[in-house]
Amino acid sequence: MKKILLSIFCFGAAFFAQAQILTTGGKLKPEQAIMDVRHYTLNLAVNVDDESIAGNTIVDVILSEPTNVLLLDLMDNFAISKVLVNNRVESFTFNNDLIVINLKNTLKAGKASIQVFYSGKPHVAIRPPWEDGFTWTKDANGTPRVEVTAEGGGGKIFFPSKDHPSDEPNEGVIMNITVPNNLVVAGPGLLRKITKKGDKVTYHWQTKYTINNYNIVFNAADYTVVKRLYTTSEGNKVPMEFYVLKYNVDKAQKHLDLLERSMQMQEKYFGEYPWINEKIGIVETEHMGMEHQTMNAYGAKFKYSKIGAYDFDGLMHHELGHEWWGNKVTAKDWADFWIQEGICTFGDALFIREHEGIDAYVKHFKRVGQTAIKNNKPLVQGKDIDGKTAYEGDIYPKGAFFMHTLAYIMGDDLFYPALKKFATSTQYTYHNKVVTADLEAFFSKEAGIDLKPLFDLFIFSTNKLEISMKELPNNRYALQLNNIKMSLPVDVVTHEGTKRLNLSEKPIIINSNVMPSVDPNWFYLRKIIIE
Repeated sequence: MKKILLSIFCFGAAFFAQAQILTTGGKLKPEQAIMDVRHYTLNLAVNVDDESIAGNTIVDVILSEPTNVLLLDLMDNFAISKVLVNNRVESFTFNNDLIVINLKNTLKAGKASIQVFYSGKPHVAIRPPWEDGFTWTKDANGTPRVEVTAEGGGGKIFFPSKDHPSDEPNEGVIMNITVPNNLVVAGPGLLRKITKKGDKVTYHWQTKYTINNYNIVFNAADYTVVKRLYTTSEGNKVPMEFYVLKYNVDKAQKHLDLLERSMQMQEKYFGEYPWINEKIGIVETEHMGMEHQTMNAYGAKFKYSKIGAYDFDGLMHHELGHEWWGNKVTAKDWADFWIQEGICTFGDALFIREHEGIDAYVKHFKRVGQTAIKNNKPLVQGKDIDGKTAYEGDIYPKGAFFMHTLAYIMGDDLFYPALKKFATSTQYTYHNKVVTADLEAFFSKEAGIDLKPLFDLFIFSTNKLEISMKELPNNRYALQLNNIKMSLPVDVVTHEGTKRLNLSEKPIIINSNVMPSVDPNWFYLRKIIIE
């Protein structure tokens, strides 16, 4: 149990330690700021022999004001043959991963459709999912496999898009992916139909939900689909589907058992599964794993640990958690990426709470506070930050630890209902993106106290909470907080046992026949100063 959850933190740190060739986001270009993406349609043929793709992508948008220029992002290792805007051929330039469409006539505000015809060899992932792109490989039987990861590079890896986290296609995505007929394509949403023609087959996938740019991906291999029906916490029936390699089909049912158990825990704390009108999907991949809405990538090779009485797959559980934190609740700016990864990682620890109890959960976070947090950079480093800059390893453990601290301060009876309330509120979910200020305001209201000093200390700086303890005559000790302007509860162990005291910048005096132990269970990332 210790190894699997701490390995999730290490997995995250390794993700960020790699030299990133690609990045996404940053400051939104003015020409794209006026463009609200409503829908993507990808019509692509995959050639596994020469590792290329060809076809077209349709981007439906709503323009907030008239324009003479449209901008889309696409890696420029492709060749573009034609661009249509509202079915009219338009001129364009294409370099530095940017399509600049120079319109013959001013385009009015309102709806517009952009169609780009292109082909070429997509960027190859050197070490997925740490460095994104396409992975062309073969399974143990020699059958081709095609995998796509895009979190670090964005959808522009293989389709024209507005490559920024602030905008998702409100009306969803259609993916029509053509592959050799010995392959099966796994994608987001629902499989609408399969069209066979000669030695080719096209899989028609559709999601009507909003979806992150980097979740618009597919995987193709010699899959068998193992299914069952899952009943959500609200009583809705949702298909649960595992696209598993044929020679691993005997492992699928047990794996779905684990998935169900993880689903039940996530729903308990975060609310009903967010995509009830589509599916709960996982697809077996060569790489370790990645959150892909309604079709999470799974590559942990069915190696389980034990938490309590149950087998547990930490990476599968973590990626499932992103269906809430990342896919449903989405950061508007990569600067706030800790919201997605940190709260999702907090959800990993909640599995311990559920199946090993409170003491094991507290011990887990004590280890995290002592050993897992590097604290080299603030969790939020500014605004309008690109993905490469924002991706620091601490967004996993420190983000999770902060939520643990918040739970301690608010108390379970307030914190856990508030957390579910945030994850189920229309104000903060689906097409409504969030920033750290939203969490600060929300939890301050739910807690009934101003939590800004806490956020400033732990999210926007690398400072630790300084707690000073000064020994006085006659077995007395003065305790106070040095660097935060608010009162906080702190556990203090004296000869009489553990007391929860409210400390502030104003010293309080306690009596103890032994040296007190302050915050022994590490509910805070702190520094104890003994005078």
